[in-house]
Amino acid sequence: MTLKLSILDQSPIQEGETATEAFLHTIALVKKAEQLGYHRFWVSEHHDLDHVVGSSPEVLIAHLLAKTTRIRIGSGGVMLQHYSPYKVAENFHVLASLAPGRVDLGIGRAPGGLPLSTKALQQESAGTNRTLAEKLEELEHFLHDELTPAHSLYGVKVIPTPPQPADLFLLGTSIESAELAASRGIPYVFALFINQDETVGQTAIEAYRKQFRPGRIATPQALLALSVIVADTEEEAAQLAKESKVAKIHLQSGKTVTVTSLKKAEEFGLQSVEPYTIEVKEANVIHGTKDTVQEKLTAIQEQYAIEEVIITAPIKDFQKRVLSYERLREAYNLFS
Repeated sequence: MTLKLSILDQSPIQEGETATEAFLHTIALVKKAEQLGYHRFWVSEHHDLDHVVGSSPEVLIAHLLAKTTRIRIGSGGVMLQHYSPYKVAENFHVLASLAPGRVDLGIGRAPGGLPLSTKALQQESAGTNRTLAEKLEELEHFLHDELTPAHSLYGVKVIPTPPQPADLFLLGTSIESAELAASRGIPYVFALFINQDETVGQTAIEAYRKQFRPGRIATPQALLALSVIVADTEEEAAQLAKESKVAKIHLQSGKTVTVTSLKKAEEFGLQSVEPYTIEVKEANVIHGTKDTVQEKLTAIQEQYAIEEVIITAPIKDFQKRVLSYERLREAYNLFS
């Protein structure tokens, strides 16, 4: 079974770089991804994090669409809990009108930042208490002009009307997110690079397939998002993988949040205003030469019965990051 390869880029910014330089790297990478034959290119949404600059995926997507001609571009993902579904639908209708058939709308469940940035994003909607499931359903209806007369906003239109609405995906790291995607009948992406518990990942995808009800798609479409590093030697790949860390904040309330630095973990804990503990460990990164990585991805493909993976390469040096994607392409010979 052929494995589609896609990219998730978080627009990382390194010490000594400007935001402009970080975005120029993202632009260069999407051009390279299209040249190499990657299927889709997604950008993330993060707030108040000093190591990534991608805070507004809708704006960045518009620019990346203008810099490319074929590759699908999308969000991985828009944090819908912060926003009006109507406004999100408007944004992506504009994008889908500018580049018909090339736009993906990935919705994320995480806050995408620290407690204070979440508070700042939601200050105008405090007290509404709408669940993500409710917002997701409303967004889907807006995208496809399907509000019923019983809805309080019935009659409102999302302008412009694109030839083809953006394809909707739900991203998650839990069984609950898988069940929500299944109930809506939309594609599901399990972020194994965030929740590195393979048992949870396997269970979530099994639950998604078992509980799937046909909706926008007729059959389940499950994807995995993975951290992957490819280098010319096993030793170099292992050394690059050691640079990647994850920090888990365990709050007294039972909530667990994963970030990529001890500094941000400590800030999150302090801003949460409740007792917490922090666990730091090396990230679970698939790494090796192109042959080794292809073997590992083939095993994962068979284990999860998936047809597509979305790759993020957590490498600080941009040229080595590009080389990693080039070597992965060579392993799969994506050129048509």
